[in-house]
Amino acid sequence: MLSTLYRHHAPALFRFALRLTGNRAAAEDLVADTFVVAVAGGGPAEPASARAFLFGTLRNLALHGRRDAYRRPRAPLELVESLAGPSDPERDAAARADLAATITDLQALSEDVRTALLLRTEGLPYQEIAEVLGVSEGAAKVRVHRARVALAARRSTREGEAP
Repeated sequence: MLSTLYRHHAPALFRFALRLTGNRAAAEDLVADTFVVAVAGGGPAEPASARAFLFGTLRNLALHGRRDAYRRPRAPLELVESLAGPSDPERDAAARADLAATITDLQALSEDVRTALLLRTEGLPYQEIAEVLGVSEGAAKVRVHRARVALAARRSTREGEAP
């Protein structure tokens, strides 16, 4: 069962961890530690909550477990390179700059709002986001909405438009 959980959830957990930490090695460590905790702690009581349990465990490890080990933020352009993988000469420079600006905007959000948005982009429904964050479903929706509004405002300010 653990190998099935790992195959099914590890890619999304890694993307989430990479966006939280900005560091590939730290993200890999977080995913591995998440599954160690799942095995040691017995994991969730019911399979339907496995995804929320794993994302919540990863988030808690990142925020409270070994903060200094996992929180090594990178400059936005360096993170773009990390997310993009090997250098691709065909990639449009404007798209890379836009991605770097988006990463900078994400880093400017508060931790709770950013985490809610990142969980949503990984496809978690609001009920699971609420479970991961330890808030009500309504509060999870508000956090995602606030993140989207803040990102839109930062983008329009950057592009010279009225927010």
